[in-house]
Amino acid sequence: MRLFTILLLLTAQIANAQQSQKPLRVGVVGMIHDHIGGILNKAYKQPNQTDIEIVGIVEPNREVAERLAKRYGFPMSLVYPTIAEMLDKTKPEAVTDFGPIVDHKKTVEACAPRGIHVMVEKPLATSYADAKQMAALARKNNVQLLTNYETTWYGSNHRAYAIANTDKAIGDLRKIVVHDGHEGPKEIGVSKEFFGWLTDPATNGAGALFDFGCYGANLSTWLMHNQRPTSVMAVTQQIKPDIYPKVEDEATIIVTYPKTQTIIQASWNWPFSRKDMEVYGQTGYVKTIDGTKMQVRLKGEKSDKAIEAPQTEATAPDPFTYFARLIRGETKPDELTSLENNIITMEILDAARQSAKTGKVVKLN
Repeated sequence: MRLFTILLLLTAQIANAQQSQKPLRVGVVGMIHDHIGGILNKAYKQPNQTDIEIVGIVEPNREVAERLAKRYGFPMSLVYPTIAEMLDKTKPEAVTDFGPIVDHKKTVEACAPRGIHVMVEKPLATSYADAKQMAALARKNNVQLLTNYETTWYGSNHRAYAIANTDKAIGDLRKIVVHDGHEGPKEIGVSKEFFGWLTDPATNGAGALFDFGCYGANLSTWLMHNQRPTSVMAVTQQIKPDIYPKVEDEATIIVTYPKTQTIIQASWNWPFSRKDMEVYGQTGYVKTIDGTKMQVRLKGEKSDKAIEAPQTEATAPDPFTYFARLIRGETKPDELTSLENNIITMEILDAARQSAKTGKVVKLN
């Protein structure tokens, strides 16, 4: 009898292991965000991956869908004109959104009541009000609502967090400086569809302020343990109005906390692409250079020392693996990927937009 019980337990464990290894059934909503290449590459160029399976795609622009189908090798039979039809016919467990930021809310409204988890590209929404409504829907229907930031998967950022907050090796944080951006969307050659909505404040929320300011807001909120700041001030410029007539291409945001200050430098005018930050404490500092390279100087040291943090120090190798693990219960949300973080991030961005428009500091209650 005891042997029979053991066999039953082993059979159940094997069944559970096999179930957890089944690919997550994912629907893709929108294909006019150039970050779409990440999930298509994983699904169709990595044949041995078992994290996700794309079961349906929503893209009303057939030209875009056909172009990407040819490039990545997915069948056009997967493509649907509306999200409702895709959800009805393919029954995905989760959805990833690669459309304009303004449409994120519509995706959550369609998916959350059906119990379908959602991951959107950064930032979460075009306004703080929309973000709060999306969060309320996700919580009411007990679904995950994630925002994908490239910098979440940088080993250097996780090592910087550990040095500053886990090891407390640089003392209390005093200043965080984050640099993000590139030469400009047109200058780096984004697709015409992506360029169209990215440079429209109605569909993107702003220009460089939202496109790259969101990274610094996300990382600062994480380093500050999801603490809400006390005030936000922003200055924006339109250096290239001939290319970006509707939005700013240069932005600086100052975010204040009771004993810490964050400076976010978001730009479409850098001489090269960058995503790096500096974290200063009372007794030392840590600087990230890219996804793995770093410089650290601690108390008593006379100069920086170079260190490297491999990608494996991040929570997962990529957002889709993390999404699958989270939904399967194999991992838990952390402060960096939490909905709480992204609501505060949107509050910072919304306040920064208001500050840039009025020229005044926005105080947060």
